[in-house]
Order: sequence, then structure tokens, then C-alpha cells
Amino acid sequence: MRDLLMFIRRFAAPYKWNIVWSVVFNILTALFTIFSFAFIVPILQMLFGINSTEYTLMHTGDASLSTVVTNNFYYYMSRLIALKGASFTLAALSLFLVAATMLKVGVAYLSDFFIIPLRNGVVRDIRNAMYAKILTLPIGFFTNERKGDIMARISGDVSEIEASVTSSLAALVKYPILIVAYLATMIAVSWQLTVFVLILLPLAGWVMGSVGKKLKAKSLKAQEMWGQILSTTEETIGGLRIVKAFNAEGSMDSRFRRETGAFYRQSNMIARRMALAHPMSEFLGTIAVVVVLWFGGSLILSGSSPVDAPKFIFYMVIFYSIINPAKELSKTGYTVQKGMASLTRIDKILAADNPLHDPSSPVAGAPGAGGSSISFRGVSFSYDGERPVLSDIDLDIRPGQTVAIVGQSGSGKSTLADLIPRFWDVSSGSVEVDGHDVRDYRLRDLRSLMGNVSQEAILFNDTFFNNIAFGMPGATREEVERAARIANAHDFIMETPQGYDTVVGDRGCRLSGGQRQRVSIARAVLKNPPILILDEATSALDTESERLVQEALERLMKGRTTLVIAHRLSTIVNADVICVMHEGRIVERGSHAGLIALRGHYSRLADMQQV
Repeated sequence: MRDLLMFIRRFAAPYKWNIVWSVVFNILTALFTIFSFAFIVPILQMLFGINSTEYTLMHTGDASLSTVVTNNFYYYMSRLIALKGASFTLAALSLFLVAATMLKVGVAYLSDFFIIPLRNGVVRDIRNAMYAKILTLPIGFFTNERKGDIMARISGDVSEIEASVTSSLAALVKYPILIVAYLATMIAVSWQLTVFVLILLPLAGWVMGSVGKKLKAKSLKAQEMWGQILSTTEETIGGLRIVKAFNAEGSMDSRFRRETGAFYRQSNMIARRMALAHPMSEFLGTIAVVVVLWFGGSLILSGSSPVDAPKFIFYMVIFYSIINPAKELSKTGYTVQKGMASLTRIDKILAADNPLHDPSSPVAGAPGAGGSSISFRGVSFSYDGERPVLSDIDLDIRPGQTVAIVGQSGSGKSTLADLIPRFWDVSSGSVEVDGHDVRDYRLRDLRSLMGNVSQEAILFNDTFFNNIAFGMPGATREEVERAARIANAHDFIMETPQGYDTVVGDRGCRLSGGQRQRVSIARAVLKNPPILILDEATSALDTESERLVQEALERLMKGRTTLVIAHRLSTIVNADVICVMHEGRIVERGSHAGLIALRGHYSRLADMQQV
């Protein structure tokens, strides 16, 4: 229950007025329910001719309010019987019962009407919060998480909360009110019988609670299994070409079947435990009714009962009515435990710490006309805090200068570039842009200074126009077309059926590698950043595509500070400075000709590529 209260404070607070109105209409529902049941007593008394008391009209102050109301009701009913007959009076009471029931179901609907926006709104807010948090978390968070598992949390786990916790919110608003109202009525009719009932109900609640104790742990394990299934599915679809090429369909199918089999067994355990709630509550409720019926009936038969037979029947109707809310409330404990397991997984994202913070007093970037300067001052970096990836990097890049970073795979080239836009923070030292430490900029301002073209051109399942204008919501068609022309992309875009309105497919699957790369270059051109980071932008292209992309890159690099990471040395021979990295350190730097003359690391790389 503590977890549920915390959930309500976190997510249900914006919908407090929905809760207030639902409470109001649930109170009215309880009152009209009791009022409609109360008509059973005079109807039974009339049918069995039990009540032969002579009533006189009473006034307020003659007795307690409840006594005056009850007396006057029977007074007017006796007058009506005398004037119109017992049959007419019975019909009138029946019509009042219908009217009271109509009011009861009407206000019951209104109680649900106001709680529905809360249920759906909480789910929407959780999804929005998760997506917003995913956008703000650093890249390092996702290197330790499976993509499919994250998708499972934002889909399956949120749906589980919708099906369990948010549906339980309605029960928590509705059923306690009904239980309190029914219990108060039972006490008013016979406090002696009610004391006996209050001994039975806690015992039944304890039995129900013991069954659902381990449900949260089992549900948490099941949701983790579901995340693994989605991860395997995502990996299979993404790597289907490799799966088929290596005839691995059988092994992947066996792996998937093992995972779904484990999930099947875990889901059965959870569903069976939850399915036990209804029959157990039904059985315990029946035992309670039978015990109260025996106890109260024995008192009536012995003549020592504080209530007569019609009132005892009314009492039993109210008591039986309290069993269903109590039963549903006990089932809520099961569903909440199941949902809390999903909330635990969701909180792993929502409560994840983001080490990249904006400074309290950020500096404003003001690059010159020729680009921005970049400086690395004694930079060291480690992903895990133990094994260094970069060590003692010192590098100055002047505005408008093109600096190339080369070296073997794993030497730290891409990591060095990722420190500039603060995808990671340095372990020691500092990275400066225009003389200011990158940690002194707002992340949004810092990254607005940079354009990035990577080896894998990331496109979205949208139109050419929206992919090029990505992150630039005010871009016009003319600006997008100009950027596409500079990137050598305009011609092939216009050859597509809808031109710039053609959808490129999932991750640009309808385009060749060279076409995807040129679209991503057009995106960088439109952004017009003072700093350009090219991370092996041509390494995965054929000769013809490389030529077109290289032409586009040369136009893009003019008047900008450019950091180029390259494997193909032929693409960076004209760079102002070439830095050679080896095991996380810059071991050589200079021009292409000067490094060749050194006969060191760069020279060996050039000999292997015959540059």
C-alpha cells in the first residue's frame, strides 16, 4: 500500500479534481444504494403483514432525527394504505425503488466518468516522462541496456500499469466509500451483529493477503523475461541478413523458443495465483454470510434478536453488498503488486541519474566568421573508471582549420570526437570550445555549434524534407533544396515519385549507402554549424559514391572548423594537421608529407593503403 500511495503522489496529483468529483459521486452512489435497499423493509413488512403499529405524525425535536424520519415515513405509508389500499402502496414503493436505483446507477456512471481521465492520463504522463527521460539520458546509459528491454518498459510495463495500478485507483476511490457506508448502516441496524462481522472480515483479509505476497517478485521476473524476448526480436530483425547468411535460423529459433517457454511458465504461475483470488474471496465471503445468517437467525428464532425478520433481511442484504467491494479491494492488492513490479522497471529509467548537467551560470557561445576553436587540455577518459581509453591528450584546433584523426581501430578516435559535444565528460583535463570549457555551456547551446556526419547515416522513417530539416523546424523548402544541392543529393531526390515528400523507409532502407550519406550531409549543411565532426563519413562507400560524398563534404567544410576521423588516408591528405593516435595517445602530428617522412605509425598505415 505504501508503494501505491507513492505512485498516487507522483502521478495522480495533477488529476486531484477528478478524484474529488469521483469521491463525491461515489458517496452519492453509496447513499442511493442504501436508500434503495431500505425500501425492502417496508415492502417485506407489507407483504407479510408484520408491522401493525399505529403511527402518529411526529415533529423535529420530539425524538432523534432518524426516529422522526422513520416514524413519519410509516405514518404516511399507513395513510396511503388507508386511502388507496395496500396494493397501490406496494406499487408506489416499488416505483420509488426504481427511481432510487436509476439515481444510483446515474451517479455511479458519473463516478467512473470522472475517474477515466485519471486512468488514461496517468498512463499518458508516464509514457511522456519516459520518452522525455530517454531523450535526456547520456549515451553511456544505453551502452549498458538492451534496446528491446527499453522498448518493453515503455510499452509492456506501462500497459501493465494501465491494466493493474490505474484500474486499481478507481477501486481505491470507490470501494472504501461503499464499505464505510455499508458498515455504518449495519451498525445503525444492529451493532451487536456488526461486532460479530468485524471479527470475521479481518481473518478473511489475512488469508487473502498471504496468497498475494510474492506476486510482485514473480511479476518483476516475468517483465524482465518479456524485455529479453523483445530484445531478441529486435536483434533478429536488425541482423536478419547475417542470420540467413550463416544459416542460423535454427539456433535463433531455439533461443527464442527457450525464452518464450520460460515466459510462458512464469506467466502461468502469476495468472494462477491471481485466478485464485476470485474463488477464494467468493468462498470466504460465503462462509462469512453463512455464519452471520446462522448467528442472526438463531437470535431471531430464540426471540432475543435486537431486530425483526424484515430488518434482519435488510441487514443481510447490506452485509452481502459489502462482500463484493471487500472482495474487489482484496483483488486490488494482487493487481497493484503486479503493477508495482512494472513500476520498478520503469523507475530504472525515470530515476536514472544523468551526470551531464547544465551549469548554473552558462556562457554564451559566439563563434567567429571562420568557425570555432577547439582545445584539448591534458584530457584523459575511461568508460568504466579503470581502463583508460584516452591519456594526456593535448590538441589545439584553430578556427577554420581541418584536423584529421587517424589510427588503428580501438585507438580512441571516435571517443575523442564524442567529448566535444559532451556525449561523455572527461575523466580529467578539459575540452574547450572558443576558450570556454564545454561544461560551462548549456548542452543545447554547445551542440548547436556542431554538425555531425557519421559512418552510419541515421535517417528516420519520414520524408526527405523532414530528414534534412531535422532539428530545424523553421526551414523552408528553398533552404532544404539548397542544402541538398550542396550535398549532391537534389538530383536523386527529384527522381523519386514524390520528390522531397517521398518517405525514405525505416532507417533510410529505400536508399543506397551513398544516398543516405548525402542526405545526412544535407542535414549538416542546413544546420550551418561553425564546427563539423566527420566520423569516417566515407569509409563504407563504393568509389563512385565516395567521390560524390567527398565533393559534398569539401563544400561543407569550407569556412568551418572540421575534425575528420578517417581510416582511408586518401580522404585526408589535404588536412591542415593530421594526428595519429595509438592506444589512446597522440603519437604523431603534422602534414601528410611530413608524417610520411617520419617513417613512423602514419607511414606504415600509408604503406598498407598504398597512399
